Amino acid sequence: MEDLARHSGATVRTIRGYQDRGLLPRPERRGRANVYRDTHLSRLRQIAGLLDRGYTLASIKELLEAWDAGRGLGGVLGLVAEVERPWSDEEAARMTREELNEKFGGTRDDAAVEDAVELGVLVRLPETPDEFLVPSPQELAVAAELHAAGVPLLAISGHLRELRAQVEHIAGRFLDFTTEYVFQQYLDHPPTDAEATEAASLVRRLRPLAQQTVDAELARAMRALATRYLRHHLGETAISPPAESTPASTSPDPGPGPVAPPGPGPGPAADAAEPVPLPAATVRAVRELVGAEHIAAFIAAAAEREVRARTMDALAARR
Repeated sequence: MEDLARHSGATVRTIRGYQDRGLLPRPERRGRANVYRDTHLSRLRQIAGLLDRGYTLASIKELLEAWDAGRGLGGVLGLVAEVERPWSDEEAARMTREELNEKFGGTRDDAAVEDAVELGVLVRLPETPDEFLVPSPQELAVAAELHAAGVPLLAISGHLRELRAQVEHIAGRFLDFTTEYVFQQYLDHPPTDAEATEAASLVRRLRPLAQQTVDAELARAMRALATRYLRHHLGETAISPPAESTPASTSPDPGPGPVAPPGPGPGPAADAAEPVPLPAATVRAVRELVGAEHIAAFIAAAAEREVRARTMDALAARR
């Protein structure tokens, strides 16, 4: 057993545990010696490989029993390989520290690099300490553009952490959904070679759907929210009176009396004005802000902005 442990990398205790669970055949007995063969070593390596892929010992036992019964593991391992292969066509790249500094404005920032390594955006290469593997050059390029636009590097990494948690939730929901309706029939028992091959084919077909769905929904959400953000922020800082607006009063102190806003727009009633009583405090505040000559135009523009905002909110709510 000590020889088997040395060759396989497993501990003696682990080997005994596998034997007790029925995962590993008992050794051949020769006098007072237990003899392990290449088949035992091969079985240990199979178990280690399946554990690395996330299988439990109970599911591994079922798979190995099916294999021992002549059903094979080729289809299952093919399914595992299909799931584990990259879910993007993007290829990793290498980048030196000097190139990295240049990409982010020429400043050396060790804290930001350590943060990127922790997130997996950069991977250290032991054989070349001054060089990094970049698993997703596209993600790094996005970070560089954000930094060039004025976003601090640590703020970018903080945003990525938040985004990653939300995306992992979306991925988990997609897997739950497809498992329930597509893959459960293959996973509630040890699949045959044919079933595993069919499941692998389905993975290939459905693989692009997750990204396509997220891309489409992100585009929809960005269009709606960006418009709302822009309207909100421009409305707060840049109020311009309509071109057809004319001040209803140039009196230095209109007081609490009625203010006549401009009409609703071109048409028969465009030049009509309807007096509207306003609190004296409101009129005074507006006069201090824009001057007496612009009181009516300012109040009209503010009212029109509110009407337009509510109209856009109502339209967005109908989608």
